[in-house]
Amino acid sequence: MPTIIAYIDHPDCLLHEMGAGHPERPSRINAIENKMRASHLMDSVHHYEAPLATREQLARVHDVQYIDKVFNFNDQDEYVYLDPDTMQTPQSLPAVLRAAGALIHATDLVLTNQHKVAFCNIRPPGHHALPDRAMGFCFFNNVAVGVAHAIEKYGLERVAILDFDVHHGNGTDFYGRSSRNALLHFSTPFYPYSGADTISDHIINVPLPAYSAGELFREAVTKFWRPALEQFAP
Repeated sequence: MPTIIAYIDHPDCLLHEMGAGHPERPSRINAIENKMRASHLMDSVHHYEAPLATREQLARVHDVQYIDKVFNFNDQDEYVYLDPDTMQTPQSLPAVLRAAGALIHATDLVLTNQHKVAFCNIRPPGHHALPDRAMGFCFFNNVAVGVAHAIEKYGLERVAILDFDVHHGNGTDFYGRSSRNALLHFSTPFYPYSGADTISDHIINVPLPAYSAGELFREAVTKFWRPALEQFAP
């Protein structure tokens, strides 16, 4: 199996703008790519452009009415707030579809043994998006769309998601509860009111205090994540 990493992005992901000062901004993509180039990591990846996710692929996770709402954005509007943190503009839809499409393409590349690992440098993010609405910068749940693709196309029976964020991935959590297939979701949140106290048989939640050092995170992985992963055998 090839060991070179698949690197997936698309220029459309830079078009989505939510206003000056918004933390979810195009420069996030540039910062990652610039750091990779400075570290010569781009020499170790195979570059792919993200395809557009289809309505059918999105509908495995999201309600059709909500998908239509995002697709039917009125170009006459300068912007529309889908939630207090998430703004859609005329340039947003291509970025949204490329972001979800990147996860689908990454799934195909790995599960057909073309690559062992895939990295998606995309935006907007996805793990807060619920089946029927946007949330927390997220339009569609990109990871859940990729997982649903893996289950439907390749017949995977157990999928694990390792969620590195200060917020609990509540949208992915919702997909895990509603999925007919087994899904295990790992999270280390500390942000208040973001689901850090969620208790579920498919979530390994290890809340960490703010400013935790790497040692504490490694302890959480060693003590809680790794044993659960080995037992789950994704």
